[in-house]
Amino acid sequence: MVSWEGHILPFIVTGAIWFFATGLIAWADSRERRTFKASLVVGGLAGLAGLTTILFAAQSVSVGAVYAAFIGALAIWGWHEIGFLTGAAAGPRREPCPPESRGFERFTQASATVIHHELALAVTALMLIALSWNAPNQIGATVFVLMFALRLSSKINLFVGVPNTTTEMLPTHLGYLKSYFGSNRFTTLLGFSIAGIVFAAWYFASLAMAAPAGSPEMVGASLLTALCLLGALEHLFLALPFRDGMLWGWAFRQRAQATTERDVTL
Repeated sequence: MVSWEGHILPFIVTGAIWFFATGLIAWADSRERRTFKASLVVGGLAGLAGLTTILFAAQSVSVGAVYAAFIGALAIWGWHEIGFLTGAAAGPRREPCPPESRGFERFTQASATVIHHELALAVTALMLIALSWNAPNQIGATVFVLMFALRLSSKINLFVGVPNTTTEMLPTHLGYLKSYFGSNRFTTLLGFSIAGIVFAAWYFASLAMAAPAGSPEMVGASLLTALCLLGALEHLFLALPFRDGMLWGWAFRQRAQATTERDVTL
């Protein structure tokens, strides 16, 4: 039986955080570059607060602790996102892909544009796993690892090629990344990626339905289900002619204004 506290509320919380946090990060990375240092500091403080929250919540098995660990993992993730989108932690290669690059050479060049970010995410994931090992509440580490896997899948699919390569969420100073995107096409990889994410959502949903009503296990599994469904939605955005940037138009007003002012100056 569907429960408000165990099933529906976690979906609402996940969707609300996803929408507003994504917009807030997009807004911060769309501002003038002189503001990036302040954004990194604020994001870093939020990330440290998230890590502290996870450490404390990991020792408690309660609905409140599950939500706390979930939010803590998202705070750490947000810090990494700000680091990447501001260009502070992207990769050593910051130039467009040469037109003649093909195959493995193109892959290594593309990897060099994001390798610092990927390594930072991997190290953080391993750290959270180690800190949560044998802890009663491991939702924080699970959430971060899941988001890492979803984001890695998106990046690989963009490299191979997807039908819809909307780049509204990409800041102008990272515009060179567009040259590493594959051709516009629907690939077998994208199809399997969507199917795999939907299967993961089904798995977590089955755990949520089998858990005792209103229990921390039910809430945790529902949060993971919601994350998987949002991941599947983001992958569908890559397959369908939909401008996901429309959802966060308010976050890009600063970027549009700055672009207009720069064009007028030129």
